[in-house]
Amino acid sequence: MIGAGRKRRRVNRLFSLLIRWCRAWGNWLAHVWRRSLQLRVVASTLSLSLIVITILGVVLTSQITDRLLEAKITAATEEMDRARSTVEAQLAGADDSGSLRVRLEAARLALTNRESDGGQSSGSAGTFDPVLIVPGDGPREPTSSGPADQIPTSLRDFVQANQISYQFATVSDPNGYSGPALIIGSPTSSDIATLELYLVFPLASEDRSLSLVRGTLLIGGAVLAVLLAAISMLVARQVVLPIRSASRIAVRFADGRLKERMPVRGEDDMARLAMSFNEMAESLSKQITQLEEFGNLQKRFTSDVSHELRTPLTTVRMAADLIHDSSDELDPVLKRSSELLVAELDRFESLLGDLLEISRHDAGVAELAAEQLDLRMCARAAISTVRHLAKETSTELIVDLPEEAVIAEVDPRRVERILRNLLANAIDHGEGKPVLLRLRADDDAAAFIVRDQGVGLRPGEEKLVFNRFWRSDPSRVRRSGGTGLGLAISVEDANLHNGMLEAWGEPGQGACFRLTLPRVRGRKVTRSPLPLKPAGGKLVQGRPLPETQAEVALPAESVPEPAAPQPAVPTPPAASEQAVPDAAPPKTVPSAPGSSAAPTSVHPTAQPDPDESPTVPRVRERES
Repeated sequence: MIGAGRKRRRVNRLFSLLIRWCRAWGNWLAHVWRRSLQLRVVASTLSLSLIVITILGVVLTSQITDRLLEAKITAATEEMDRARSTVEAQLAGADDSGSLRVRLEAARLALTNRESDGGQSSGSAGTFDPVLIVPGDGPREPTSSGPADQIPTSLRDFVQANQISYQFATVSDPNGYSGPALIIGSPTSSDIATLELYLVFPLASEDRSLSLVRGTLLIGGAVLAVLLAAISMLVARQVVLPIRSASRIAVRFADGRLKERMPVRGEDDMARLAMSFNEMAESLSKQITQLEEFGNLQKRFTSDVSHELRTPLTTVRMAADLIHDSSDELDPVLKRSSELLVAELDRFESLLGDLLEISRHDAGVAELAAEQLDLRMCARAAISTVRHLAKETSTELIVDLPEEAVIAEVDPRRVERILRNLLANAIDHGEGKPVLLRLRADDDAAAFIVRDQGVGLRPGEEKLVFNRFWRSDPSRVRRSGGTGLGLAISVEDANLHNGMLEAWGEPGQGACFRLTLPRVRGRKVTRSPLPLKPAGGKLVQGRPLPETQAEVALPAESVPEPAAPQPAVPTPPAASEQAVPDAAPPKTVPSAPGSSAAPTSVHPTAQPDPDESPTVPRVRERES
């Protein structure tokens, strides 16, 4: 039993190796087949040629065989007429006093027209072996002369019915010929009424002729197939080489080498293709050059205008501040006008700063002032700058930060600006629903997600959202007073860190933005610690996240200032909640008196986050 089991396992292992080897070869052949146009052309031509050659060989062999057998049958029929006349004349002139066997032997010998070994005779139809048979009649036993056992019974039935018939059969005579043969039989008109005459014609010569024909056709077909394969390879090469050349030149052209052109040889279709390709490349090169010049001119114009506007803007700002300082002495209409003037000047200064920043990125002169710091500080600083927006819209900010410090080598000003833009964008489009800010990190990268429950994004808008001055709904009012360049600058800042800024959204489900940054400057980001698409679950005003262990629900005014962050202290549940965790209701922590923000709620039995490790600690931030 043990030996049989080992043998079975050995056989299964060998069979598995064979299957893997065959699969690997199959995959390689499939890959080569998909990649090589020349191979497909040659293989298709060779396959069709082999099919045509095979059909032609079968048809020719069949026709030659039929012609040989027809000639053999005609000659055998003529030979049968002569043999029957000879037998009848021999039996009519023979002495009747002899026995029947002696008379038959004499008649068979009379059919011999030349000396031969084994008693065989030859004629125009080739060599043959005569057979004379007299069936038994009453007390008379059957009598025969020659190999009567080689005559088929079905042929004898036709002959006994007075019909001249023939049949192809295989004869096996120990003392004579063995192989395919033509047997022709005929009744005779002699004094022996039931005498049957058969001539056995061997088909050895015809078989040799057919073998020669088949060999010739096979060799000719193989040579023809090789020649067709070589011809098809040469023809396909003439077509494939210009295509490969066009492919290489197109790749170089796409890499920015706009001077690459295809060589033009002759006036055929390939030459016209090369000329058309060169004309297209020349046109594209001119358009690309014009676009580059226009883009450079536009960037230079934006930068120059932004710089030139700073001096008059400073003058206007000073005058506006002077008017605003004296607004108490003005009538209400002028006072309101001065307030609007100062507000619009603030927005204009923000727009001018964004234009200068985007022009630096376009010119490639933006610099990264990286330093080692805790990314939680950037998150708290960004939250403090959008607190007033959340308060105006009654939006609850939910902050989920690790308990331990997340140290990374980043530019704090740029990271804070990215988070500020994402949070302001989420508040603008969140329709007053909770907004989540989450931070997670692994050994290589750190990731922020900003999740809202607002109008969301339609399919395809997750790419357009980073375009300059793009708005999904132009009629929507910006509460944050944005300039339309915030997300465009954010994605440039992320690229400056070798990071990624991505977006996801569905109509009615909200949007989610993910910022992934390397923890060490200069490294590339290959994966993110957080998923871009949310795992599910709604954010409810005044309640913690359902998928986290100890989430934070922050009212707008309860977010701590970045200058004095509070230590991370998880709030322990009450004794009754610890005893019966499943039955304890949520606890509500009211906000400070006079606050219009939603209360902070902490659920004692929150479920673990399905998209994160349960060992990652959470911290709940709130003001003391």
